[in-house]
Amino acid sequence: MIRVTPLILAVALFMEQMDSTVIATSLPAIAADIGTDPIALKLALTAYFVALAIFIPLSGWMADRFGAKTIFRLAILVFMLGSLACSFAFSLESFVLSRFFQGIGSSMMTPVGRLLLVRSTPRTELVSAMAWLTVPALVAPVTGPLIGGFLTTYLSWHWIFWINIPIGVAGIILAGIFLDVPDQRTPRPVDLPGFLIAAVAFSGTVFGLSVISLPALPILYGYMTIAVGVTAGILYLLHARHTPHPLLDPRLFRHKLFRSSVTGGSLFRIGVGAMPFLLPLMLQLGFGLNPFQSGAITFVSAIGAIMSKFLAERIFARFGFPRVLGFAAIFGGVLIAAQGFFTTETPVPVMMAVLLAGGVLRSVFFTGSNAIGYADISDEEASQATAIVAVCQQLSVAFGVAVAGAILELTSHLTGGHLSLLNFQIAFFVVGGLSALASLIYLTLPRNAGADVSGHHAHKE
Repeated sequence: MIRVTPLILAVALFMEQMDSTVIATSLPAIAADIGTDPIALKLALTAYFVALAIFIPLSGWMADRFGAKTIFRLAILVFMLGSLACSFAFSLESFVLSRFFQGIGSSMMTPVGRLLLVRSTPRTELVSAMAWLTVPALVAPVTGPLIGGFLTTYLSWHWIFWINIPIGVAGIILAGIFLDVPDQRTPRPVDLPGFLIAAVAFSGTVFGLSVISLPALPILYGYMTIAVGVTAGILYLLHARHTPHPLLDPRLFRHKLFRSSVTGGSLFRIGVGAMPFLLPLMLQLGFGLNPFQSGAITFVSAIGAIMSKFLAERIFARFGFPRVLGFAAIFGGVLIAAQGFFTTETPVPVMMAVLLAGGVLRSVFFTGSNAIGYADISDEEASQATAIVAVCQQLSVAFGVAVAGAILELTSHLTGGHLSLLNFQIAFFVVGGLSALASLIYLTLPRNAGADVSGHHAHKE
């Protein structure tokens, strides 16, 4: 059961993670079919991320109120219905609304899926379980464009949504049969004012970052909505301090390991979030490859992520969380930056070797970072913790893409207003450096931090 539970959850999360990236490849075909502009259709991407930002904070309360297993299965159903609506969209407005509805289902799948895993897994088995759950988050962004390009080219763009239906049906059935999770319900009231303030805070920030990185609207709107989002975020913190049952309780950050997991993971995710945006663009615009060729090269990092599953548990048990996470952040950031050295003369096997090694390190990092975050979190706090983690993940990925997009925009003035290899090199160096900074957070922890979860018992120093 220890392996069955994370595998069932991982299938659902893979469907959600892949869907968020696969659509980017198919935008031109969808736009042509429904009679709109590809740039305008990028609003559909933004609508999806905004739905995540609005409803993820509510996921913990929903799981506690109605049962995590029930909400997880319902989330899959909503996601499937949203997928069907997308496939039958006939205009820009209908497609954007369908993606927003799909995002509502997606907003519950990731945090509630992780909550089910934490509640059903003994802490000593959490690293192994998290390793299975980490794979889809790393595999999907690199397989999404490849699968999306294949389906759109050789079948039709509708298949990128229809393929979710059999996967979703299997997920609902398997979750009903095999997920044997304690149904912990608490009758705490919903923090409606907190939900409204948090919705403005997170959706404003995500929307602003999306506009900056995918300028379907004037970039001024992006900065304005970020300002609104940050202001609402400050108001939420003030609200939460005086509310007995806040929707997202910032007091959870009093736990040192949870705080380190969220801050270190978010910092590292900036570079990881920028990669699926930067690398295909560089291979296609800079190297002249078509989408399928670039996808075939980037796909190798997914193999690295899967390979790490068989290493993570032993590595953390042998060396402990702080050292492994610290060095994985350093070398993972270096390998992100190393992609800035790729040129048209770089042999494909060399590029694939860098991406393979990077996939291994990133998967090891996120397995450990996710697991250590629950080392000092009680079962009663787990629903709040998973919601906070999911929100921070969305914000850090959106920030990573926005940083990469902003660097390309700013440096393009150095190359006469058009993108060249130099622009991508600078972007890779910056985001790789930001990811490597996460090492400072973990290397300052005691060597035996989270030992009850990792199985590592260091000598007292």
